[in-house]
Amino acid sequence: MPVKSTIKKARQDAREGKSAGTQAGEFVHEEIDRIRKGEHGARSAKQAIAIGLSEARRAGVKLPPPKNGSPEVKKKAERDLEAASGHKPVSRKRSQATLRALKREGSQSVSRAALSRQARSKKA
Repeated sequence: MPVKSTIKKARQDAREGKSAGTQAGEFVHEEIDRIRKGEHGARSAKQAIAIGLSEARRAGVKLPPPKNGSPEVKKKAERDLEAASGHKPVSRKRSQATLRALKREGSQSVSRAALSRQARSKKA
C-alpha cells in the first residue's frame, strides 16, 4: 500500500501536467526506499520497478500496459488499472503470503550499482 505522501506527490505531478511515467516514478522511488530500509526485498531491480509501477496503476495513475511486454504482464497491467476504479479487498491470506515471499528476498537488488546496470541495459 503506497504512503499518502507518495499519492499526494503523484497527484501534484498530474495537476502540473506531467506524464504518467513521471507520476509513476514517485511510486517506484517509494518502493526502492522500502527495499533499502529492509521492509521487504526483491529479486532484481526490474522486479522492484515492476512493483512500483503496479502500485501506481492501482493508485489511479493512467499508465498504459508495456508495448513489448508478455501477454501475462499486459493482462496484469490491465487488471491493475481496473483495480484503481473499484477497490475490492485482497484476501488476508494472499497479501500475507506475498509479503512473506518478498521478505525472504534480499535488498541488494536496489543498490546503486544494480539500478545503474538496469538503467544502462534499457538504454541500449
